[in-house]
Amino acid sequence: MNATVQEREQPLNRERRSWLSHFAALAGAAMVAPGVHLLAITSAEGAADAKKRWGMLIDATRCDPHCARCVIACHEENGLPTPTRASDVRWIRKVALREKRSGREVSLPVMCLHCANPPCRDVCPTGATFKRKDGVVLVDRHICIGCRYCVMACPYKARNFVYAPVREQRNEVPRGAGCAEGCTLCVHRIDRGRLPACVEQCPNRALIFGDLNDPSSELVQRLQSISATILRADLRLDPAVRIHGV
Repeated sequence: MNATVQEREQPLNRERRSWLSHFAALAGAAMVAPGVHLLAITSAEGAADAKKRWGMLIDATRCDPHCARCVIACHEENGLPTPTRASDVRWIRKVALREKRSGREVSLPVMCLHCANPPCRDVCPTGATFKRKDGVVLVDRHICIGCRYCVMACPYKARNFVYAPVREQRNEVPRGAGCAEGCTLCVHRIDRGRLPACVEQCPNRALIFGDLNDPSSELVQRLQSISATILRADLRLDPAVRIHGV
């Protein structure tokens, strides 16, 4: 698809809302202090391998427009509340891309693309947004001042800001009101040799995760055999997430 592509976020249908409601019901009433376990993400830097660059392929030709398993998996894994408003936190969202001329429409998930040259990091006045040695872009909530410059700088609308107090947060995924956040590629999982939750739960294998620096990885081999698109290649951000079928 060319520059005439229009993006619109796909509304959750009744079935998908019921799944998300199930996970929302798991949230309790106990308040968790924003500062609890905030070292978890920052200490993950020590697990990063500079020889790797983690990335992902999103195959829009395999993505079911009626499926939201990746969204559900992300919310469950990271302890995110069920989104009910446009301003609610979404680390991953399903969107529909439509070609104006042909009317062709495809569905795909969009999350932080973990750019090699992340504009969110460049505008951060405190260095709270940083890139690990393996390319994963994260936020250190100890020094995030909530200025939201990174939210405005992201061309993919992949940064969120937490306005409300966080309830029942997971120790491995520290969150806190007044901080920016976004997809972490599930660093707490990949550092243990597991796949990101969205990739693991995709029923159609529309998401392929791997090391972009490893020519023998499934990700690189797939990228070599198909045509893949870099969203907003004109910005020269070199995102680690590539898309096929748009």
